[in-house]
Amino acid sequence: MTTVLAIEDDPAILRGLADNLRFEGYDVITATDGETGYRLQQERKPDLILLDLMLPRMSGFEFCRKLRGEGIQTPVLMLTARSEEPDRVLGLDLGADDYVTKPFSVRELMARVRALLRRSQPGADGNPVLPDDLRFGSTEIDFRSYEARRSGEPVDMTRKEFAILRFLASRAGEVVTRDDLLNEVWGYESYPSSRTVDNHVAGLRAKLERDASQPEHIKTVHGVGYKFVP
Repeated sequence: MTTVLAIEDDPAILRGLADNLRFEGYDVITATDGETGYRLQQERKPDLILLDLMLPRMSGFEFCRKLRGEGIQTPVLMLTARSEEPDRVLGLDLGADDYVTKPFSVRELMARVRALLRRSQPGADGNPVLPDDLRFGSTEIDFRSYEARRSGEPVDMTRKEFAILRFLASRAGEVVTRDDLLNEVWGYESYPSSRTVDNHVAGLRAKLERDASQPEHIKTVHGVGYKFVP
């Protein structure tokens, strides 16, 4: 069973997190301070950590710094207040993988939990293995350093564009639906419009295809989604 460690000092929020995670079938461990949470992750080795940033005895920032400093790569989903944008950036820089802002919907939270678990367990249960690099045509991509080159020249790409291309490449030759991309890249089960995906794909084609109007590599499968052809 997949184990989730939830660390949150607000008892009501922590109880709600635990109840909803258990309802989804996860084994849940809880802690109300950073030191106890860190001890539990060492003892129980959870598959995912939900981490509030403002914790007693060890902040979420220190928790992330210590975790990554010891080489532990367990996915971390931060829980932050809507007004704490600088804190979210710092948390991500220290090694957190994603965040949700309070108050959050249970649906969004569970979607992000599932997305992080998929990414952390490549190849399991049919999950695609995400490539670290990619070469096609005159294009070279390094997904680890977020660097792209075409004919030797740097290409300025957004993180969303890197994520879309990486997911398409992980399923090269297969049709990927817009919903698949929304779930994987945006982490939501629903999003305002699938047109969002189309706009990002159009941007990718403009940057990487020889002729964006007649793409050779990022192809549209009408009425379904997209297919990457190396």
